[in-house]
Amino acid sequence: MRAADRGVPAPEPTNTVELVGRVSGSPEARVLPSGDDLVTLRLVVPRPAGGPVDTIDLACWSAPSRRAALRLADGDTVHVTGALRRRFFRTAGGAASRYEVEVSRVSRRRVSG
Repeated sequence: MRAADRGVPAPEPTNTVELVGRVSGSPEARVLPSGDDLVTLRLVVPRPAGGPVDTIDLACWSAPSRRAALRLADGDTVHVTGALRRRFFRTAGGAASRYEVEVSRVSRRRVSG
């Protein structure tokens, strides 16, 4: 029986991502042909139990997220909130796509220990 059939309201659709990981490499600032400013960086997030890591591309479009990202350095531990986006683009081989997190907020975290 579905939740709605039991009188329980269905959850609202949401696209919210929260990550804690380590910055890999330096953030890269660029101006797109459209004139939009963008800062990109890569985040490495370990999986539980010492398994492999996930490497996640981050895109900072808003001025506050761009400023915060540009203050980060390789190896910094950060907390990121945002939304998962699928970006489409053209390559020499044709159309392609990739998933990335569109950052709404990023902040450095202190590492305990």
